[in-house]
Amino acid sequence: MEVDKDVFGAFAFFGAILTVKMILLSLMTARQRFNTMTFIASEDVVDPDMKKKGAKVGVHEDVERVRRAHQNDIENIIPFLLLGFMYIFTAPAYSTALLVFRLFAGARILHSIVYLFIIPQPARALTFFVGVGVNLFMAFKIIVAFM
Repeated sequence: MEVDKDVFGAFAFFGAILTVKMILLSLMTARQRFNTMTFIASEDVVDPDMKKKGAKVGVHEDVERVRRAHQNDIENIIPFLLLGFMYIFTAPAYSTALLVFRLFAGARILHSIVYLFIIPQPARALTFFVGVGVNLFMAFKIIVAFM
């Protein structure tokens, strides 16, 4: 099996962009926890200085919004990375592979923007289903190619 260098390069580029985005959302979740002084575990607020600043264990909507966006990335980007890696072995045309990778990356970036800036539905649903559609397309192509 051979993989076209350009197809692999496109996959690697967009895969890296999406992985960095996922890492950034993780850091944004931590930042929101400190901004709101709302932490998930009791051991996070044992420092007396933090308690004086009002640190507490609990749930805060601002933290949860970022955390849910990050969780959604985990649920969608990891399958993309796995499917995309297998997809490049199906010998797709470069233009098709590039379109697929761009669509998914664009949809996931827009999904985070829409989620974090509270843009009304159906914006978030549309961006979500574009990503799901790309993953299903790649899965179909993989199954057909390796039957």
